[in-house]
Amino acid sequence: MVPVREMLDAQRGQVLLWMPVFLGTGIGVYFSLKTEPSAVVLAGCAALMAINLLLAVLRRYGLAYLLLPLSLIAAGLLLATWRANDVAAPVLDWRYYGAVQGRVVMIDRSQSDVPRLTLDNVVLNDVAPHKTPTRVRVSLHGDQQYLTPEPGLTVMMTAHLSPPGGPVEPGGFDFQRMAWFQGLGAVGYTRTPALVLYPADPNAWDLVIYRLRMQISQGIQARIPGETGAFASAILTGDRSGIGQEALEDLRASNLAHLLAISGLHMGLLTGFVFAAVRMGIALIPPLAMRVSGKKIAAVVALIAATLYLGLSGGAVATQRAYIMVAVMLVAILFNRRALTLRGVALAAIIVLVLRPEALMGPGFQMSFAATTALVAVFSALRGWDYRLPRVIRPVFSVLASSAVAGAATAPFAAAHFNQVAHFGLLANLLSVPLMGSVVIPSAVLAAILSPFGLEWIPLWVMGVGIDWILFVAGWVASLDGALSRVPSPPDAVLPLLTFGAIFVILFRGLPRWIGVLPVIAAFALWGNVERPALLISESGGLIGVMTDQGRVLSKARGEGFVASNWLENDGDLVTQEDAAARGQIEQINLAQQVVLHRTGKAARTLPADCDGADWVIVNAKVEQPVDCTIIGPDSLKQSGAIAIYNPQAPRIVMARQTTGLRLWNKRQYDQPPPDLRTLTKAD
Repeated sequence: MVPVREMLDAQRGQVLLWMPVFLGTGIGVYFSLKTEPSAVVLAGCAALMAINLLLAVLRRYGLAYLLLPLSLIAAGLLLATWRANDVAAPVLDWRYYGAVQGRVVMIDRSQSDVPRLTLDNVVLNDVAPHKTPTRVRVSLHGDQQYLTPEPGLTVMMTAHLSPPGGPVEPGGFDFQRMAWFQGLGAVGYTRTPALVLYPADPNAWDLVIYRLRMQISQGIQARIPGETGAFASAILTGDRSGIGQEALEDLRASNLAHLLAISGLHMGLLTGFVFAAVRMGIALIPPLAMRVSGKKIAAVVALIAATLYLGLSGGAVATQRAYIMVAVMLVAILFNRRALTLRGVALAAIIVLVLRPEALMGPGFQMSFAATTALVAVFSALRGWDYRLPRVIRPVFSVLASSAVAGAATAPFAAAHFNQVAHFGLLANLLSVPLMGSVVIPSAVLAAILSPFGLEWIPLWVMGVGIDWILFVAGWVASLDGALSRVPSPPDAVLPLLTFGAIFVILFRGLPRWIGVLPVIAAFALWGNVERPALLISESGGLIGVMTDQGRVLSKARGEGFVASNWLENDGDLVTQEDAAARGQIEQINLAQQVVLHRTGKAARTLPADCDGADWVIVNAKVEQPVDCTIIGPDSLKQSGAIAIYNPQAPRIVMARQTTGLRLWNKRQYDQPPPDLRTLTKAD
């Protein structure tokens, strides 16, 4: 008993650090459920929290502490449930073609690199208001010379809209869920010109900020031409429209794409430079330094700078998260607490999870908090050790250590979400990140200070030199042999096991902390033995993919490109859709003793009664006559979602509906029982 008591006593003071872990566990439980939690479950969670609070009030601290983890898990489940219901909005449940009217609230670029508008106050022709989505997102193809998009404009167009799609394969990325929390009720495109119906309110705050951002972006790109200026504009204003695809690919292949996203790195570098500059400036004036707290004044000024940067950058979710983390640390300085502590990281995580529980499931949250937690933990453990190094070597050691630690902490999450590993990413970051902190960001701050005097061109020129070096490093590293490789998507259990194991090692005190290594080993073992489907069928039935010794063979070289690219990425395959289709011709597939064919278009509609000798036929159109085989077609696929079939000798069928369950964000699609593929004998 004594060793156990000592072990528990060693954990005193760690409660705050574990709070976001258990809160996040409850949120994760919510998103892993196959149905919405029942009223009984929610009432039980609320009762558990009430009991724990009562025990604390009655000063039964022992019992209260024992129940606290369960209470936090219950709180996370309740929080996620409330958030999912709070953001509920109409979702289009049919394909729509016609007039679309709405107000522009967001402008970005689609995967095909065309402008994309998110609209609210949506009006659809002959669609009742209570069935009209609150927000829709439309990609602008074709000639759009009549529109210069900016927030607040009310626009009108003729567009194709459809409901947000489900996972492209069972267990894959669930766009429906993401769209639900973003309030998107439909997505689509237009190939006809979009027109301005009403101008934006010139006094609207969001329009004022947007125009200021665009003016700054254009001014930067006028001073610094080409990709260099586009890069500078992206990191200062969030405007990434000027960056070419080739530069983006180089940045991704060299693991430097994170330098484009206005996130923790940029916010930390900016506030760190402002904090250091203000504090040093006060220290250089002895009478002032003797009368005021230079550290606290520097923290206030840095917090103001961070707030302005948040507004100027457009306030994306990643930037909001970075701002919260930085704000927590700066406020800690004001209250005479150490800024970079695990308590600060934990508090920032709690705030983010309370405001946006869904952020837990995204790569941004996972990677940013993984990097920050690892950095704080490692440098706390090394505190004092680096000061035994020669003064000249300390900055070099700090850069090397921080790049290595952050890279190692985020690598599994990046590989899991993006299916790629940049093998020379550490080298690229070591050659680039120091310049980002010592040249690029300080030059940006100086440019802002000197702008009223017309002298901003001096720091902007210096900034351009630094960015040129970063782009050179990205291109050079990306061109190295073996710079990039793909990895298959991991099973669902991998990231939770990996995260819990790493957190246990960091937070638990005492020798038992190393038990956390076991879940990490188990996670990598599961990942290393992942099984990819022998056959994949898209939700439309228009694309199938068969796994062979050479890799997956796709049924067509063009069309459904988003689905095809995701399948190949999840396989850990670097080839394009065209290359995958060129690997071979899919004549027929043999599953145990059954023959499977794929027919599309006219060949599907006119399928003969004998099904050309097949037992199953996958189609993307309505079969016009009764047939003597199992049809997997649009109607059944709408209720099943994409299908994956494992082990051709003893087929195991998994439907997307089985992995996502029946949730708020997909219940309109899955409004009927799923098909029984063992008994289907008639056409849809």
